[in-house]
Amino acid sequence: MSVPLILPATLTFDQASAVAAWLRSAAQVQTAEPLIIDASALQQFNTATLAVLLEAGRLAQQHGRVLQINSAPPALQELAQLYGVTELLHLGASSENRAKAPS
Repeated sequence: MSVPLILPATLTFDQASAVAAWLRSAAQVQTAEPLIIDASALQQFNTATLAVLLEAGRLAQQHGRVLQINSAPPALQELAQLYGVTELLHLGASSENRAKAPS
């Protein structure tokens, strides 16, 4: 079973590169299990967050995995809907075991 990766409370342009690198590394692990991202801690985010999540999804798919985003805040879901990427992000429910993003 995949361990969910916990996004930090803030994921804006300033944090995007570090978090993207972390997710890139996780997405490249050779496994058939989904790449699970826990977004429950997100409090400050913007379009950079969507870009990071879309990149994680693209990389996961490239490595034969499926992206699963759990506990996305309603405002993030609204932002994804506004940009027309809700379906690409597969926004979903929550999980228990987690690995935290670099701060």
